[in-house]
Amino acid sequence: MSDAHHTPPWRHRVEHVDTDASGVVHFSRYASLLETAALEELERRGAGLGALEEQRLDLRVRELRLSYRAAARFQDWLRLDARLEHVGPASLKLGVTVYREGSAPEPVLLAAGSLDMAVVNRESGEPTCIPLTLSAALKRSPSP
Repeated sequence: MSDAHHTPPWRHRVEHVDTDASGVVHFSRYASLLETAALEELERRGAGLGALEEQRLDLRVRELRLSYRAAARFQDWLRLDARLEHVGPASLKLGVTVYREGSAPEPVLLAAGSLDMAVVNRESGEPTCIPLTLSAALKRSPSP
């Protein structure tokens, strides 16, 4: 499933805690940023963690892919564009692109990645099919 619908980006200002000693965002912080943007996208679609919890479901990351293009620095404003790329019977894949906003006339691509997540039973941890109500919510156009 490819999602052609545009949703508002998630923004993050780089904090000191995000950076290494030279003031550059540490590579490990990007995984957290991708996860936050992906979860915000699910929330916009009405299928966030609360909706999953009501169904006694949870998400487990099966694969994280990330390509770095340029460095972000302390106090940069980042724009994270998340999109739902695939809804399987018991899995989701979201893509996230990270840009620096501000000084350049156009946003600068910093990183691009994806999160492949399994939907599991909250108690047993076993993979579980996504209920039709949540599957329908995921496939609908997200709320702005």
